[in-house]
Amino acid sequence: MKVRNTLSVSIVSLGLLVSVFLSLSPGETKETGSKLKLSSFFQKKAVTVAVTDSGLGGLSVVAEAVRKMKETGIFKRVDFVFFNALFSNEGGYNSLKTRQEKIRVFSSALESQEKKCRPDIILIGCNTLSTLYEDTPYSRQTKIPVIPIVQAGVELIARGLEDHPEASVIIFGTPTTISEGTYPRELEKQGFAAERIHTQSCPELESFIENDPQGDETEMLISGFVSEAVQNIRPPLPPLLVSLNCTHYGYSLSFWEKAFEEAGITPLAILNPNPRLTDVLFEPKFVGRYQKTEVTARVVSMVEISRQKIDSLATWLERVSPETAEALRRYEPRPSLFEWKRHIAR
Repeated sequence: MKVRNTLSVSIVSLGLLVSVFLSLSPGETKETGSKLKLSSFFQKKAVTVAVTDSGLGGLSVVAEAVRKMKETGIFKRVDFVFFNALFSNEGGYNSLKTRQEKIRVFSSALESQEKKCRPDIILIGCNTLSTLYEDTPYSRQTKIPVIPIVQAGVELIARGLEDHPEASVIIFGTPTTISEGTYPRELEKQGFAAERIHTQSCPELESFIENDPQGDETEMLISGFVSEAVQNIRPPLPPLLVSLNCTHYGYSLSFWEKAFEEAGITPLAILNPNPRLTDVLFEPKFVGRYQKTEVTARVVSMVEISRQKIDSLATWLERVSPETAEALRRYEPRPSLFEWKRHIAR
């Protein structure tokens, strides 16, 4: 059996995933629950959708959303803004010393995003930041819907484990995503046994992918992390689901497939929640409301995005959404995009 395409295996139906988001969205209050927030969102003719990430992995989420938005006619106009919440090219959230520092910096980024971009909805296209969101001061004060990708990831894995009761899952993610333990905790709450859930931290992999998703160093790192993850599972090895829980990882999908093939393993599925996150924007009953949707995309970033990163990622994005690739090429540098220095210890 060959590794199956990530978009066709263990996929949550669009309607079900939307209902999950409606019921679980962080930031929900007694006065304005998520259902009311999203109901109001879909009543608008024109909307601004912000996608945020601690790097450029979330651009794949933007690309998928732009592609689908042009085909569905739900809104008359949609303006996408990718807000790069990375604060320094010298080290991102995973390099900060404490969890509280990560939370304070991310909350500051979200506050600035709402003020400067005025979004109607925010998608957190980053597993690292998604695991921190509920504890940010911003989550307790915002009136707009905020949808973290971790919800899509948990649901995608859960469906895979339900469909394959004999299988286990390996969850690959950044050090923060893995150390937070959100995925195992949420899956165990749904009744899945802890021994079926395995995690693998992949330090700095996202940085190598940004520089060159098809480079030799990226391939070597992925191969090493796959080998380590497999070795940590007590034999005999069960059938495996593989979950890529960093939005960068999908840029290098062929390397994940190759690494498992070289390990002599054929996963039941390689799960990528990136496309699933966008489903919340596409309530089925509003599809076809307009004959044509005008779509724009822009990228704003505090940190400089190197020409190497732009060229390598734009090539991938171009295949999904030329508009998103062009937005990256013409990104808007904003050195004072949000405050971060006062939120970390010196």
